[in-house]
Amino acid sequence: MIRVETSFLHAPGGAATGLFRTAAVVGAALIGAALVSAVGLAGPAAAQSGTGKGVPVAVVEEVRGKAGGLEFMDYVEAGRVIKLGPKDTIVLGYLKSCLRETITGGTVVVGAEQSKVHLGQIDSIKVECDATAQLSERQATESAATVFRGMGPNNTGPNKTTGAGGEPPRALVLFGRSPVFELKAPATLTLERLDKAGEKQTIAVTQKMLLRGRFYDMARSDKSLAAGGSYVATLGPRKVAFKVSADAKPGATPAVGRLVRFE
Repeated sequence: MIRVETSFLHAPGGAATGLFRTAAVVGAALIGAALVSAVGLAGPAAAQSGTGKGVPVAVVEEVRGKAGGLEFMDYVEAGRVIKLGPKDTIVLGYLKSCLRETITGGTVVVGAEQSKVHLGQIDSIKVECDATAQLSERQATESAATVFRGMGPNNTGPNKTTGAGGEPPRALVLFGRSPVFELKAPATLTLERLDKAGEKQTIAVTQKMLLRGRFYDMARSDKSLAAGGSYVATLGPRKVAFKVSADAKPGATPAVGRLVRFE
């Protein structure tokens, strides 16, 4: 009838220190009450179906077994209820809090920044990600236009572009060198380096290259970008500017830290 929760600093493989949380659920009464409360707050429609058109708060990074119909790279909104069998596991990456949760068994209620779990086990670690990945399409395009002017190699002199208080314009920061781009359909993706003139990639993304019919993962194509580099990604009329962290690694790092959305 208790929920035991411990927190401690964790640095896997010598990486940057993050917060690691382990929650073990024993009994049912108190946790069941909390779960009912969370479902009630989320609203009956969201709790029953989980198919609402709300703003996505997390992405499914891995599924082992069954997870209520969810698959790799599905988005989930706050209030979604996920029922897992005793041996079923789902990994959720939260877009705002940057928590990466590995949940085994029980019933999961997706929250705005973390999950509530009833009769299951949850292991959480805080990974590096950038909450501005949730920009709307209009905001992303406007941000890209500003950052493109501000981060280019010729951004010098009296017309130099800066943000508020004289600071450089804000760009999305990726913590993996192999981004995942949400394209939604086959398209031509252009990646242009802003801090190094003449470096440009044009990728014709086919249907076979898309995960779930909408995501292009550079890690699966064995491609990567330069650590510390500044880029603008162009998909038709839409643009997203981003910077790759100087200590970012190539390959399949946590998806929430390398996700680029065009909406």
